[in-house]
Amino acid sequence: MYEDDKAVTELNRENLLKNIPLLNFENRYMTKTGEIVWLSWTSMPIESEQVVFAIAKNVTHKKRLEEDRNILLANLTQINNNLKQLTYTTSHDLRLPVSNLISVFHLLDVSKIHDQETLEFIGILKSSTENLNNTLNKYVDDLNKKDALTVDVEELDLNDCLYEVRQSLRSLILHSKATIHADFSELEKIRFNKTYLESILLNLLTNSIKYVKADCFPVISIYSKQVNGINQLIFRDEGLGFDIDKVKDRIFGLNQKFHDHTDSKGIGLYLVHNHVTSLGGHITIESKVNEGTMFVISFRD
Repeated sequence: MYEDDKAVTELNRENLLKNIPLLNFENRYMTKTGEIVWLSWTSMPIESEQVVFAIAKNVTHKKRLEEDRNILLANLTQINNNLKQLTYTTSHDLRLPVSNLISVFHLLDVSKIHDQETLEFIGILKSSTENLNNTLNKYVDDLNKKDALTVDVEELDLNDCLYEVRQSLRSLILHSKATIHADFSELEKIRFNKTYLESILLNLLTNSIKYVKADCFPVISIYSKQVNGINQLIFRDEGLGFDIDKVKDRIFGLNQKFHDHTDSKGIGLYLVHNHVTSLGGHITIESKVNEGTMFVISFRD
């Protein structure tokens, strides 16, 4: 018998002598080869016959699976904590230079600038900086909440959320000459967390623009629908795509990259998946090389 289990095993044996049944009691034994095995015991004392009927089942495999699961959960918890800390630190540290940029725009006297194109660029920079500041403040506020159960869920207008994200990406969209088709006529509103939804749209939009096919402009379609009473948001592009059979088990993992792009960090899709599933939703993906990618997000009612 395994040394650490001797005391508790002896205690349960004494209970058997008191005619107390032993149900699903687990202890360890050491084999001759030094391997540890787990046994699950069910023992029934028969007082009238002064005997104990005992059955032991080898549950070593189950114990190993439980151990592997616990290690995986611990690793995932650590990854989530590290990611949360990284996001908090980054958001917090970026707020000062962003605030300084906003101050510069407020001090800038545009009345002395007469070139219309220059004024337009200044307007884009000012708007993008203010949107970035608002986003950073929301991230810090959300991360300051004690746990995921306190995440605010509210009724959101999909058109309004997309508009805010497009405003924050205005310069990128103009520079890439991206075409975005949006149709939320079938389902205009959903119940979700505003920061999460905007983060989902931002990550999917930037990915579609980033991974456009060579010599092509990004073409993106976003629409909503209801299927069997389930609210869905569908996001489709015509970009590089990828071989889904080769990466399907890793697609939403942290630090997973599927294209050799200098800006790839392997975090965007991890965040999208985490935002959706943390509030009880589900996300699926379809993709083909050089044909584009489609994400289907199903929200919990």
